[in-house]
Amino acid sequence: MTEARAALLGTLVDDLAAESADLDARVAPLDDAAWATPTPAAGWDVRDTINHLRFFDRDALLAVTDPEGFGALLSRLGAEVLDYVEQLTAEGRDIAPADVLTSWRIGRDALADALRAIDPGVRVPWFGPPMSPASFVTARLMETWAHGQDVVDALGQDRPPTARLRSVAEIGVRARTFSYLVRGLAVPEQLVRVELDGPGGETWTWGPEDAVDVVRGAALDFCLLVTQRRHRDDVDLVVTGPGAEEWMGIAQAFAGPPGAGREPLGARS
Repeated sequence: MTEARAALLGTLVDDLAAESADLDARVAPLDDAAWATPTPAAGWDVRDTINHLRFFDRDALLAVTDPEGFGALLSRLGAEVLDYVEQLTAEGRDIAPADVLTSWRIGRDALADALRAIDPGVRVPWFGPPMSPASFVTARLMETWAHGQDVVDALGQDRPPTARLRSVAEIGVRARTFSYLVRGLAVPEQLVRVELDGPGGETWTWGPEDAVDVVRGAALDFCLLVTQRRHRDDVDLVVTGPGAEEWMGIAQAFAGPPGAGREPLGARS
């Protein structure tokens, strides 16, 4: 069992590295003016986005290598996590884009090394509940992919879906309960079936086969919706049942307060 968990963790770390490398290749050729391109995330440009990944990879390294030190960080922050993000975002604007990129590369490599060495059975502290190392890496992969989508959209690029979406979809499904709790809503008792078409023609499923509430469609569309990178109107999902409809209206794969979501693409100017 330990060997299997270690192998899974290694695969997930490889996927995180590949997702980061894909995003790196998109921003590395940019000049400073292009790094200032606004993204669909209100108030953020490309540099803000990479800086965000940079400092959270740094905090992730602290959580993995020094749990007590990370606990002390949480204690200092208290309920001011959003202020913390805004502070570090503002500080990043005083750093040259090339230096932001170099720092992100160094930090994510150090994080990958630390994750490969960690006991797969421990719990890693984070801004939400502690997680297994596998779940922790999956969360970092989801965030890297989601913020990468902001960069792709900002630059007008195309990003073909990969099998790494399986992990993004996984955390989106598992975060269903959180999507309700973070809004102060009662969590429905009924389960939802999710059936997604992977980019290689495979099918990924979660939930009971006889569920009344079902979500079906392309894995990419599901991931875009649960990471709130697309409005419900801009994804092609077949949603059956009131429970599934309700969930797709509030789905949130990331930690933190309820996200505002995105406007429909047709409403953007």
